[in-house]
Amino acid sequence: MSDAEGRQSEARSVEADLLVHDAAELLTVAGVGVVPRLRRALGELGLIRGGAVASRQGRIVAVGETRAVRDAVRLREGGRAIDASGMVVMPGLVDAHTHPVFAGSREAEFVLRLGGLSYTEIALRGGGIVNTVQPTRQASFAELVALTRRRLDTMLLHGTTTAEAKSGYGLTVPDEIKILEVIRALGAEHPVELVPTFLGAHAFPPEYRDRRDEYVDLVVKEMLPEVRARGLAEFCDVAFVPKRAFTERQSERILACARDHGMRARMHVDEFAPDGGGGLAARLGAVSADHCIFTPQNELELMARAGVGATLMPAAAFALRIGRYADARAMVETGLAVALGTDFNASCLCESMPLTISLACLKMGLTPPEALVAATINGAWSLGRAHEVGSLEVGKASDLLVLDCPTHVHIPFHFGVNRVRHVVKRGAVVVRDGRRVDADGAEALGGPDR
Repeated sequence: MSDAEGRQSEARSVEADLLVHDAAELLTVAGVGVVPRLRRALGELGLIRGGAVASRQGRIVAVGETRAVRDAVRLREGGRAIDASGMVVMPGLVDAHTHPVFAGSREAEFVLRLGGLSYTEIALRGGGIVNTVQPTRQASFAELVALTRRRLDTMLLHGTTTAEAKSGYGLTVPDEIKILEVIRALGAEHPVELVPTFLGAHAFPPEYRDRRDEYVDLVVKEMLPEVRARGLAEFCDVAFVPKRAFTERQSERILACARDHGMRARMHVDEFAPDGGGGLAARLGAVSADHCIFTPQNELELMARAGVGATLMPAAAFALRIGRYADARAMVETGLAVALGTDFNASCLCESMPLTISLACLKMGLTPPEALVAATINGAWSLGRAHEVGSLEVGKASDLLVLDCPTHVHIPFHFGVNRVRHVVKRGAVVVRDGRRVDADGAEALGGPDR
């Protein structure tokens, strides 16, 4: 090639500031063209062997086989190249259900569960959610920010780049607002992108134990208007547990008010018993019904017809010793949009989406490709982010992981250890060689890549 031809070729190429190349497996989770992924499409990984992905200013500009990407892309001076030889590259994980903002500790309840008490029995004795409310109310904004930042760091180290984050441990107007303000503050500064959900209807606080409709009045008349006025939440969630928490009438009232305030509905349903939550979520048009451990088949069919997704948290069933897991296999075959979450909270201290993926395969009947898609693009769909994250496609955010695994099957197969080596969030390397690093600029990330 002549010098002139070389210059013309260079002029035609796309400039990039990040190139991840020579992956043993590149999981694009692209190519199907339909979101959310249902039935057979849930298992489509868009796998490219020897793949590469390039990005510029946080946006993906090329994806494909390494030779083709190198031919199409020109790495700018000072740009970063990551050799992913022998490794798996995939989209950043999307955790579609977390409760990360709280203070206090409930290890005493863990011991009670080991002794044979159920979560419900512990809650009836004054434990459970309300046991976390008082320390969270007493904690300052700065204390909650510090506690939550460390939890988000751990999530990031395990590959989570986007997470839903719920309130629900304050249960007063100022304390629910405080929690949502913590979520907003950390969402602005931390690499893990946070999607805020208002969960004032998490439980009844002790002072309203015998005045439950009055607490619903508080949620509807004071909390929701204040949340909207401050622009603090995209979703509103309700813990629908008729015998212990919010009834059908109360849940419908709260979610109808939330809809009027521009928030989309999510629901906790059927975690400890078949309570009719799946059917209610279908009737109310919720984006997602979460847990669904005891949801019967006829209600799964109602959810599928209504377009309600199912966000499943096997780590919660494991930690709470519920004795069964959601039947994800039945949900896939019914045509439900299945997503995954850790359910990280004060009684389920699990920040690890890879462990969640392992449990989804081992306990809920998902195949490894299905679990990975549920933990990426379907989670992104559940949170209203599928246009931005959850797959590696030109134009989307450059959120990706490099995992020290020879194949994608090793992600659920090799459990209990962290195989995440590098994490990229919007084009910036924020975890390198398994350690959290500064994302302010390339100069802060010095040192050779593998």
